Amino acid sequence: MPTALITGITGQDGSYLAEFLLSKGYTVLGMVRRSSTITFERIEQIQDDIIILQGDLHDQSSLMDVIAEYQPDEVYNLAAQSFVPTSWNQPVLTGEVTALGVTRMLEAIRHAHPKAKFYQSSTSEMFGKVRTVPQNESTPFYPRSPYGVAKVYGHWITVNYRESYNMFAVSGILFNHESPRRGMEFVTRKITHGVARIKLGLAKEIQLGNLEARRDWGFAGDYVEAMWLMLQQDKADDYVIGTGETHSVREFCETAFKAAGLDYQQYVVQDPHFYRPAEVELLVADYSKARAALGWQPKVSFQDLVALMVEEDLKQVAREIAKN
Repeated sequence: MPTALITGITGQDGSYLAEFLLSKGYTVLGMVRRSSTITFERIEQIQDDIIILQGDLHDQSSLMDVIAEYQPDEVYNLAAQSFVPTSWNQPVLTGEVTALGVTRMLEAIRHAHPKAKFYQSSTSEMFGKVRTVPQNESTPFYPRSPYGVAKVYGHWITVNYRESYNMFAVSGILFNHESPRRGMEFVTRKITHGVARIKLGLAKEIQLGNLEARRDWGFAGDYVEAMWLMLQQDKADDYVIGTGETHSVREFCETAFKAAGLDYQQYVVQDPHFYRPAEVELLVADYSKARAALGWQPKVSFQDLVALMVEEDLKQVAREIAKN
């Protein structure tokens, strides 16, 4: 059986990827930082089927030890400080983890197991102040946050190691992908969880920032398959992954509240506090290369994704009410 190492396995993408790889017969290794507050909520259903390892993208020696001992066939680097607003408050930490952490992992692979295939989780936030619409693999980067800047570094260092050391190293430039497992700090989950709380009488409003910002939103469960497909190719290359559709935060609100039988205009309040210092206005993917080369395309529609998230949050909030 092939062996895969996933950094960030306790996150949204890591949990879906772990489930996907287990279904393919992989031995799955999940790397987590040593911490007193590790949460395994997203992977509790598969925790007995995976191997949890200690490692930290800050610590080169820990990465070397993991790669040398387990010799994974595939390494998926999903760990990062990935919340854009936090990157403004902690730009140095974001650079250390999201940028230099990629170099540390590539160095560990190069020295301890250079035959391993490496996947780097890049992001549409690298496009930032977009030069062309839609965005594809040739679109110039213009990041608008410390997170985006750090991800650009991670992307290019992956390309550099591929070309300099003939490593099988790829970057997936993933546009926004959501699910019921999305963290509460992200606007999509803030909306759907807020809708559930309002529907069940626990809240009266949701405070949001820029309602006109537009994103290409897909389902995280679809996107992890694209990650895997990239590492099954004969040649390492980079791919844009998205849906090719763009929707505003306002549309997301309207769809989410409608799924619960509510009118968003009665409950959504705009607060300048939630505006970014430098906004990214419009992101939409041209994923034609991935469709042609990988045979990949999204399966879950925007409307079905939002409805799924609202449905799961209604269940979660109802359970919390029942406990109390």
